[in-house]
Amino acid sequence: MDNALAYFKQIFILAKHNAVQPYLPSRSVPKPKIHRRAKKWTLYPHPNLRARIRLNLDRGRTPTLDPTIDHHTTTHIPQSTMATKNLATWAISLTNPPEEVTHAALRSFYNWVGCTVGGSNHAATNIARKALSQFAGPPTSTLLGASSSTDAQHAALFNGIASHVHDYDDTHLDTIIHPTGPVASALLAITETLDRPVSGAEFLTALVAGIEAECKVGLAVWPAHYDVGWHITSTTGSIGAAVAVSKILKLDVERMAHAIGLACTQVTGLREMFGSHAKSFHPGRAAQNGLLAALLAAQGFTGSLQALEAKRGWGNVVGGGHRLGEEIAGLGERWETLRNAFKPFPCGIVVHPVIDGCVWGNGELERIGVEAGDVEGVVVRVHPLVLELTGKTEPKDGLEAKFSVYHGGAVGLLFGKATPAQYEDDVVVDGRVVQLRDRFEAVADKTLRPDECHIVIKVKGRDDIEKHVDYAVGSLERPMTDEQLSLKFMDQSVGALGQDKADKASQWCWDLATQDDVRRIKDIL
Repeated sequence: MDNALAYFKQIFILAKHNAVQPYLPSRSVPKPKIHRRAKKWTLYPHPNLRARIRLNLDRGRTPTLDPTIDHHTTTHIPQSTMATKNLATWAISLTNPPEEVTHAALRSFYNWVGCTVGGSNHAATNIARKALSQFAGPPTSTLLGASSSTDAQHAALFNGIASHVHDYDDTHLDTIIHPTGPVASALLAITETLDRPVSGAEFLTALVAGIEAECKVGLAVWPAHYDVGWHITSTTGSIGAAVAVSKILKLDVERMAHAIGLACTQVTGLREMFGSHAKSFHPGRAAQNGLLAALLAAQGFTGSLQALEAKRGWGNVVGGGHRLGEEIAGLGERWETLRNAFKPFPCGIVVHPVIDGCVWGNGELERIGVEAGDVEGVVVRVHPLVLELTGKTEPKDGLEAKFSVYHGGAVGLLFGKATPAQYEDDVVVDGRVVQLRDRFEAVADKTLRPDECHIVIKVKGRDDIEKHVDYAVGSLERPMTDEQLSLKFMDQSVGALGQDKADKASQWCWDLATQDDVRRIKDIL
């Protein structure tokens, strides 16, 4: 026993002082019996000690490790699964995406500008600016809708918060990532600091690279990553932002790979924060983190070149990243930007079928001459995920109401619409809304898809009114048109910018692909 204790004491001491070079005891130390029970030990002083104890080597010598391999973070990974480097290589080489992909990215940018302007005066955005503006640097980058500028890092944060605070931004439906907020907030902030013109085409290509990056890594960890409580918009958004900024800075493959690694190690965002200001902080922070990662990498700051795929890298740590190689290999084959959808309602996207059906129900009640307040009850059957994400029965303010299928259905049925105005705090506690909301019953039905619902409206003395919603407006099957996006943009922008400025901003954004210098956005917004 004494020999065993002496042996492990040596192991711990030398591992502590020499974490890279392996230590194997000399022949002078007897091999303790404890080695025969090594499989039962779970605590080792060095990450590779288990393997080294089992090596069939002369215990009197120290084997030399390959200095090109980081033995702390890397296992022997086939080249085909080197996701970090392959992602950087693809992003660097991306030029002239297909026309339909570029237009989809344009729609994403247009929607992002509208949402950011619309959220520029929200309490969460104002609090963040008030708390942090005193620490800002030179005002190089525009705060959309605020008629002011700040340094790039704070612009990325503040615009990221504003873009998501109404939960009105875009959604990659396969992962529930809101992709444009983190990427565009970082990309625009850095673009405005450059000493060269950046064309709209170059900007959109970088935007595509960032969106594709975050959605592909999101697919690799979905749904396990989300199920354990990560907010996937934030955890993938910093990676997408790092890729987009690295591309606009024209970094080489290795430095972009380092930027991806630096973004990975700043992973942040918990679903527990939903219904609070912190939810909108997530994409803002992701934008800021991705921008920081690219700026550091541009100056030679390093991270792991296997940050995504290594044993202790992003994919394995945040959950189930076993498809990273497969998803990254699919870059440029299936474009995730084309699978990005836009919200007609400012709330959790799983509520949209219910709102869509209730807006239709409002028209039916009007047709038969019945007030929404006279409805006896409403039963909505939804996928269980809807209740998991949006089951708040008594929301106390607008932020909580965004995660209440009951509130969404009630305002849709009562007002025939659900815009940011229907999610203001005073509307959430309005007596008519509360009364109708209390008459809603939501039932989980596993036979339905998350984007499907069935609604039964019970009216005293009349037949039930029923509606089955296969796909809500805003889904890939019923996408919002450019005209509908324009109406949404103007609805959010006129109050902040005024009619004339909002009109000019809308047209400038639609013409982004042909703009010769994106930096001129500060003259528009």
